[in-house]
Amino acid sequence: MPETAPVTSTVRPELPALPAQAERLIELGVHELAGLTATELRSFAQAAEVTEDGERTLLAVHPGRAPASALAPLLRRESKPGFVVTDMPDVDLFTPLEDLALPDAPLYLLTGIDRGDQMANWSPNEALPALGEQGRTPLVLTEGIHWVLQQPAALERNHCFMTIGSRLRKANGALDARTPALWISNGTGRDGSERRNAPKVGWCWAGNRHTWLGFASATGRRL
Repeated sequence: MPETAPVTSTVRPELPALPAQAERLIELGVHELAGLTATELRSFAQAAEVTEDGERTLLAVHPGRAPASALAPLLRRESKPGFVVTDMPDVDLFTPLEDLALPDAPLYLLTGIDRGDQMANWSPNEALPALGEQGRTPLVLTEGIHWVLQQPAALERNHCFMTIGSRLRKANGALDARTPALWISNGTGRDGSERRNAPKVGWCWAGNRHTWLGFASATGRRL
């Protein structure tokens, strides 16, 4: 297993308070994608804010309510919308790993989110058990998108991240070798030059290492 690299990225701003996160999702129409009213979203955020104990948390919509294909175009960087790579038409079939316990509710919270820069140049196969040993849980793809929607600075060139809590299971039960990630397009190849610097949902092989991709994780999920 590779040595962990020192974290050299810039300091990211703090997550907004939960009521502000709710307003952001309402502004983007995420509540409508999820079949929720603005009042329901605001009420959840306000109730959760009361019990929050100092550490800012991330408000997430369950992937069963708002899939990655619907959330990705809401991302923005330099006024350019986010997108899913063309060779990932099955993006919404990447579901949480079986041992990840997502709350059975349309809305929930994530605590202690970290981009995992110190694991840059690890492979997903190496990072997943290491995160478990640290008592951390890998983010699923939609959680990673929610993070960047609320905190765009979480996605930096040369400091992007994978969301290895989401995997595609084949018909025979084996895991597909692709692992989803969020990074910034260079505008090359099938992305198209017009998408240079746009936020991008793509994938990498589970056994490959990339110096510019960390592994996003959290300390836990709760209602």
